[in-house]
Amino acid sequence: MGSKVEYVDSSQLYATNYVRNAKAVGVLWGIFTVCYAIIVAVAFITPEWIGDTTTSENPARFGLWNSCYFGNGVSSAVEDCQGKLDELSSIPSMALRVAAIFGGVSVCIAIVIVVMLLLFFFFQTTTVYLLCGWLHILSAGCLITSIVVFPFGWDSPNIQKTCGPNAKSYNLGDCSFRWAYLLAVIAGVDALILSALAFILATRHIKLQPEPLYASTLRKGEMNGYLGDSSVSMAGSRKSLNLQPVMLMPQPMMDQDRFSEFSNRTGRSHKGAMYRPEYASSSIHNFQL
Repeated sequence: MGSKVEYVDSSQLYATNYVRNAKAVGVLWGIFTVCYAIIVAVAFITPEWIGDTTTSENPARFGLWNSCYFGNGVSSAVEDCQGKLDELSSIPSMALRVAAIFGGVSVCIAIVIVVMLLLFFFFQTTTVYLLCGWLHILSAGCLITSIVVFPFGWDSPNIQKTCGPNAKSYNLGDCSFRWAYLLAVIAGVDALILSALAFILATRHIKLQPEPLYASTLRKGEMNGYLGDSSVSMAGSRKSLNLQPVMLMPQPMMDQDRFSEFSNRTGRSHKGAMYRPEYASSSIHNFQL
């Protein structure tokens, strides 16, 4: 039997490829969503937003809600960290408290988004993508607010003790940015990109078209016989056209001269020495099998 060839409409191929690519992009989106939650949590916990430099008199490093001082009048090898999340009064500045609150909300929303990834197994993907997209925007907004408000607390006496009297709002004085602050900025941009991608995945989808009628399976023998060998082609043609096999029997070859088997009869044909009435008809006989 001939091998099968399937015909599919171009719209079917486009829809299939789009769905396959959309699933791959969705998986990447989920991976980066988890990475965003980890990044924003690390940036929130680590006291590495700003810190001392070589010109600072009192080495220290500061975060959203905690600060660590080196020495503290005892030994330069001892680090004294202050600030607690459950006690906002331990945070020295009101601006730092506001920044810490918005940063904590951003972390909580990021964790909620990661948990919501499980909803893909129970609800429509469009609904889950839309919810996660709005939550990403909310998380990014809180994180960006925290980043913007944090510099207003640089005039705190605790920070000025390390950064110098010139330290004030949006002026670090003798201090410099640390990696956690830059990581928070990257996380904010990442959240906005993830939200945009979530909306794209939720809105840009294709409704699969029904399979066309001519997309049925055909045999190679039905395609003019040039896709396979002659035996496969003939077998397929007989089944598709419902033809009966016919065996061709050529005329017996004669040693003497004779007329062409494909020439027309003329008056002179009867004069030939080899003319016989039984060969007056067609020289090829068809036998139906």
